[in-house]
Amino acid sequence: MAEVPSHARVVIIGGGVIGCSVAYHLTKLGWKDVVLLERKQLTSGTTWHAAGLIAQLRATANMTKLAKYSQELYGNLEEETGVATGFKRVGSITVALTEERREEIYRQAAMARAFGVDVEEISPQEVLAKYPHLNIEGVTGAVYLDKDGQGDPANIALALAKGARQRGGKVIERTKATGVTREGRRITGVDWEQGSETGHIACEMVVNCGGMWGHEVGRMLGVNVPLQACEHFYIVSEPIEGLSQLPVLRVPDECAYYKEDAGKMMLGAFEPHAKPWALNGIPEDFEFDQLPEDFDHFEPILENAVNRMPMLGEAGIHTFFNGPESFTPDDAYHLGLAPEMDNVWVAAGFNSIGIQSAGGAGMALAQWMEDGQKPFDLGDVDIARMQPFQGNKTYLAERSKETLGLLYADHFPYRQKATARGVRRTPFHQHLLDRGAVMGELAGWERANWFADDGQKPEYAYSWKRQNFFDNVAAEHMAVRENVGMYDMSSFGKIRVEGRDATAFLNHIGGGQYDVPVGKIVYTQFLNPRGGIEADVTVTRVSETAYLVVTPAATRLADETWMRRHQGDFNVVITDVTAGEGVLAVMGPRARELMQAVSPNDFSNAANPFGTAQEIEIGMGLARVHRVTYVGELGWEIYISTDQAGHVFETLAEAGQDFGLKLCGMHMMDTCRIEKGFRHFGHDITPEDHVLEAGLGFAVKTDKMDFIGRDAVLRKKDEGLSTRMVQFRLTDPEPLLYHNEPVLRDGEIVGYLSSGAYGHALGGAIGMGYVPCKGENAADLLASAYEIDVAGTRVPAKASITPMYDPKAERAKV
Repeated sequence: MAEVPSHARVVIIGGGVIGCSVAYHLTKLGWKDVVLLERKQLTSGTTWHAAGLIAQLRATANMTKLAKYSQELYGNLEEETGVATGFKRVGSITVALTEERREEIYRQAAMARAFGVDVEEISPQEVLAKYPHLNIEGVTGAVYLDKDGQGDPANIALALAKGARQRGGKVIERTKATGVTREGRRITGVDWEQGSETGHIACEMVVNCGGMWGHEVGRMLGVNVPLQACEHFYIVSEPIEGLSQLPVLRVPDECAYYKEDAGKMMLGAFEPHAKPWALNGIPEDFEFDQLPEDFDHFEPILENAVNRMPMLGEAGIHTFFNGPESFTPDDAYHLGLAPEMDNVWVAAGFNSIGIQSAGGAGMALAQWMEDGQKPFDLGDVDIARMQPFQGNKTYLAERSKETLGLLYADHFPYRQKATARGVRRTPFHQHLLDRGAVMGELAGWERANWFADDGQKPEYAYSWKRQNFFDNVAAEHMAVRENVGMYDMSSFGKIRVEGRDATAFLNHIGGGQYDVPVGKIVYTQFLNPRGGIEADVTVTRVSETAYLVVTPAATRLADETWMRRHQGDFNVVITDVTAGEGVLAVMGPRARELMQAVSPNDFSNAANPFGTAQEIEIGMGLARVHRVTYVGELGWEIYISTDQAGHVFETLAEAGQDFGLKLCGMHMMDTCRIEKGFRHFGHDITPEDHVLEAGLGFAVKTDKMDFIGRDAVLRKKDEGLSTRMVQFRLTDPEPLLYHNEPVLRDGEIVGYLSSGAYGHALGGAIGMGYVPCKGENAADLLASAYEIDVAGTRVPAKASITPMYDPKAERAKV
């Protein structure tokens, strides 16, 4: 067996296609002391039995960039390494069997064009011409990508491993990582076992590429990697006479995909109700194993497939295969630096798209490790998005039953997960349910998204058109615009920063000025060295030595981790206090009247101006109010200790009857914020987006002490903007916008929407997106004609740099 060195710069645990890709890309960057440890044999977990479908188009521009990189890499690997990868560009077809699915795939096609992917919408007859064996009955539309492909999964991994070895990396099989040594937040070495021999390898970094063992390996490394193995089924037919090369075919409405391979037909399934596997741990001797057949589970898929592809009914089944693959709680893989440790990296949980993702994921992670910062926005897959509770085994088992099937389910806007719900509840949860709340889930939090009317079913009816809550949200929206509304913001993260260096620390990591009077609220960003936005938060000074940082619910852990990693020698204590307070937002022109009705405190501009906080009495309890808004109206966020939250809710709800108070949900917050042009972190602003190009320069104070990103801000001021955030309103009030719709300027695609929602007060769908503007001023930019591509239809749009609703921000400050 290969000798294990005593030291490595990095130890990669896991020898599937992902681990091999990370090793390949690190050595390509010139890293020499790269050691990959594989417990059994390379590819012996999931990679060896993967279907090998290689598609370009993913849900976001950067994920598509990584998928395109993968297929380009695989096309060249054989020449570089001499290992045949079986990579062929055979094209792919996705067919729709419903009008809703047709709109989904046509929206995807429009998105593909914005991302630079060649795509073609084709008719059922054109499908038949490309796939003569298909029964096109019921087909409503299809899309064709001619550069999609397929490959040999195991040989792709072996080629990557060989490439790593050729550049000095060590790939060592039959060597299991059994434990680690650590100092504080760093792993200092990995214990290993090779047959009867044991040893230790000192290292500077570790990468968890454990695949379906990733959760278990994560526990060993002291990090949370939520994933669960599920059974995944496919069949391979006997050879079919005359069967020649065909595009990969996906029929998501029947949960099926088809691949021709060497004159045989493979049929794979993503069934709606999956079977989690190895809930008590993966067997120690698992290697190139398959699981027992379960024909009853697969039979409904096969019945549809025989109707859709009649030749399958005549050909015998050569192989019925059942093998495990790992799935994550949100169907996005895990990549990046684990929040709990400072030198443990993760690339695992690839949700059955490991082959098409491996090249790009390995490249991105290697670059991140090399530079110490993300090469571009990876928020969709950043391991820091996972909440600690999501590592719970019961939760993972329940959620995994759904996530496998969601790969081929209708990806409707606002679609909510149905499993593993109710884990995190705000203090107002039951109060809201009793009043008609329809809950959604974000980062485990149950949040009221909208409120059903009396007699209306309090549940979603999904569609790409106006959904059943459209009128409800319109009423909530207009209540906030014209009267007063109240909604629950308890899920937003609350991080207390306290200590003698609190002001200096925040002035180091944030772009704002935090040396402000007690009670002052600062809207601000944490920037990276490129001037990109790592966090979008409010910072309230609550005492001379303490601040409260309020973050989006989904990024609380990531934002806290960013602060901890940049704490340095500053004398501060950073504490997550999210669960300690419930938060109710009271917003609208009559918000002051309602607040005055329940509290003896003074809510006038003189006593409590915009951007300040004060302690108040409310009902029989106590609270703190922050006069800020994410909906663009007069209002207060009320922070209440959880023990008094129920009382304060009841006090406001009762008093609100005299003012026509309307309970509102998160959808209303989104429709109101987009009318105001307020940015949404993760969509409109990301680590890749420069704070000045995002239009947030007003929040950056370059005249203060040095802070992270200051040089990049000053450089951009000198160079001028290359792109600019623009707000759009469709002139036709009917179409809906979500995000990623292409933006056309004078007939040419120049970008895509980063977010979209309906502007009920403005009377049309609103989108936000970046438009290239190098050498142009705002007047030049707005002089053009703009259109938005909605599922293949170009819809004229008005464009604006300033908010279309209340451009001078007068309403919030009255």
